[in-house]
Amino acid sequence: MLKLLLASSAIAIALTAPARADFWSDAGAKLQGVTIRGVSESTPPSNYVRDVLAPQFTEATGIKVEFETTSWDQMFDKAIKDMEAGSGIYDFVYIEQDIIYSYLARDFLVNISDALEADPSLQAPEFKIEEFTTFIDNFRGENGDIFGVPMEAFIKVYLYRKDLFEDPAHKEAFKAKYGYDLAPATTFAQWRDNAEYFANLDPNDELWGTTVQASSGHPASFYEFFESIAPTYGVYDWGIDMAKGAATVEKGGRMNSPEAKEALAFWVGLLDLAPPEATASTWDEVASTFAAGRAAQGWVYGENAAWVATNPEKSTVVGKVGVALPPMNEGVMAAAEAGEGYIGYYDGGAFGIPHSSKNKEAALLWLQYIGQPSVQADWAVAGSRVVHQATFDDPKVMEVDAKADGYFTMMKEQGHLFKGAPEFPFHAQVREVVAPFIYEAIVGTMTPEEALDKAAVAAEAEMAKLGYGGNCRNLPAAPPPGALPALFRPVPPQPAAAMRRCCHAQHDHGMASDRANPFHPVHHRDGSVSLRAGGGVSGLEHLCRQPRAALCRGREFPRAGL
Repeated sequence: MLKLLLASSAIAIALTAPARADFWSDAGAKLQGVTIRGVSESTPPSNYVRDVLAPQFTEATGIKVEFETTSWDQMFDKAIKDMEAGSGIYDFVYIEQDIIYSYLARDFLVNISDALEADPSLQAPEFKIEEFTTFIDNFRGENGDIFGVPMEAFIKVYLYRKDLFEDPAHKEAFKAKYGYDLAPATTFAQWRDNAEYFANLDPNDELWGTTVQASSGHPASFYEFFESIAPTYGVYDWGIDMAKGAATVEKGGRMNSPEAKEALAFWVGLLDLAPPEATASTWDEVASTFAAGRAAQGWVYGENAAWVATNPEKSTVVGKVGVALPPMNEGVMAAAEAGEGYIGYYDGGAFGIPHSSKNKEAALLWLQYIGQPSVQADWAVAGSRVVHQATFDDPKVMEVDAKADGYFTMMKEQGHLFKGAPEFPFHAQVREVVAPFIYEAIVGTMTPEEALDKAAVAAEAEMAKLGYGGNCRNLPAAPPPGALPALFRPVPPQPAAAMRRCCHAQHDHGMASDRANPFHPVHHRDGSVSLRAGGGVSGLEHLCRQPRAALCRGREFPRAGL
């Protein structure tokens, strides 16, 4: 009887209690009809977000997503201009792991940890920071809070054609010519021999010895050399010692070291054995070249590894792709294992919410939606990316892993040997002055030795102009995001020229177009003066504010600069 009464009561409660929808429809109820807009580079992971996850999110929440995928350089240009102007065009933007520091310094991004803590109703139950791989640590602020939700992460690996390297006829012919067995390259001499052999099999075919990501007018070639080739020769962080502001060997850098010159000579020397499109190839073209069966081996970004190996609609080499660690000089692996170096590039990015966004709540739900575990496996299969620990062991991912010759296994077990870009606040400026010399080496108007000697000098000059290498040792460090006081604190007097250099560096950390918006003085009621760039303020004035007499001695400086 008691059981019957209890059962009847439970039924009655169930019938009278209001039905509760799932979290996504509940959270999206007050945001029906809202449209959020974002921008990213057009990559396999981004395109999956646009084509699959965005429609799913709209169906779940009623919030519309307009997601623009474009070229790498256009993406950054659009995002930065929007955030500088505060126009609020974009509600989420792609943040590459090497750019996060410049964004944080300018207080561009919403603190996601704080936002979720402030409104628990927006906290998705399946979104858990601790379930991400350590790659998420690239998007933390100084206090450990999260400013971006990882959406892609991958390593750059050595791909080779297993069908060619395992062919008995090729093995016999190679050994007869070079005196040792044909195999995937573990040394640079072996890479060169492999490339030479396959490039010269038949002058009438379209098989070449290697890929080379060597566009002679695109930053992709800069990144190929400094973040993939140079580290395997033991040259890390672009050969720059940031503490010293040094790039030349004479001042303590390694950009023009013998190892760096040897690396560049090896790399540009491969161009004669690579397809003719190599000098116009970025990361996209290299993947397409390998997928078309036009190269026997090459360095290829992991975001393309799975589809090249498994997608017959896009690739002619499905079932023929081998994956291995890149070759490297003696001692490089030992240094990487000891945490004193690295063997290649760990790339990736996250989505963040600009402070200028007009739809922060909707954007916060969106970032959690793409960060939940349930969407990760299919996304990993489509985009060769893993950002959740458990994704590696998902049956779908393991199936693709087997077809892709263990790429995901390599990422899981040996990813710690790879490293992202250096944490340089001057990333973009130094890249811009160094890259033209790499282009000169590619087209042959400079020798590798000449190119790196000039590049190292140019890098040091740029760092000195930006205030690195001892020019602003007495200035305070940049304040953490959100810590700017209502009234700027005065700082110790500095020479005007050094102030301008230091403020230039602290202002944009590599991304603003301040060359087009030079500094000019701003006079304050308390009698102090700060330098302001035409493009905005952020932490600039906090760092540069001086007593009037210290900076300009009572006179106005021309708007064009000091």
